[in-house]
Amino acid sequence: MLPGVQQFDLTGRSAIITGGSKGLGEAMAAGLASAGADVLLISRNEAEARVAAEKIAADYGHRAVGMYADVTQPESCAAMAERALAEYGKIDILINNAGVNIRGAIDELTYEQFREVQRVNVDGLWLATRAVVPAMKQARYGRIINMASTLGTVGLENRTPYTASKGAVVQMTRALGLELAPLGICVNAICPGPFLTPMNVPIAEAEQTKKFILGAVALGRWGRMEEIQGAAIFLASDAASYVVGSLLTVDGGWTAR
Repeated sequence: MLPGVQQFDLTGRSAIITGGSKGLGEAMAAGLASAGADVLLISRNEAEARVAAEKIAADYGHRAVGMYADVTQPESCAAMAERALAEYGKIDILINNAGVNIRGAIDELTYEQFREVQRVNVDGLWLATRAVVPAMKQARYGRIINMASTLGTVGLENRTPYTASKGAVVQMTRALGLELAPLGICVNAICPGPFLTPMNVPIAEAEQTKKFILGAVALGRWGRMEEIQGAAIFLASDAASYVVGSLLTVDGGWTAR
């Protein structure tokens, strides 16, 4: 075991970040690169992924590659894992960040809208994880970080698709943590609170948002993108070698009330 802060050093590690071309995914990819990791950014928008990867490589001097993949498609997840192995020779870290949110009252949403959120947030996480586990098993080492949400632990009206999906992510994290820990793979989740991601921009100025979200945050503001990086670096590093099936909440105190 490395001493002290050296436990957070990711030099020589390789990471896949799904939904890595913008928002929290891009921020976490940059965070891992700043700690020494090589990163593969996955997105359904390949151009965005390549631009983000080029910036990260320029900023931190580590390898960064952007790639198209759709986590809802098994063959696309397999290609993602194959690309990571081809580029870096191993897969040490997976951050399951790809996600969507469709808001609305239950009687105003279609079943297809509900299913779309589950396909990306739940099925996509399962498929991406399944794709990388063989390589991690062979190495007997891995860090899998699932992006859950505070809305996987508490409720909020007009969010049935999203809360259902993130509740599933919480339970999958626990189950996978138990399943994979004997193989040297630590599975944990980050539960972000109100971050001003592209997903949240459309509701940022709504009175309900200000009252029931920002009004309940102890710090009284949206989270900044870089404020997710410390949690990601920790769970991706050797410092988290005894952390399994946990939920790390980063929400400015929102769920403390």
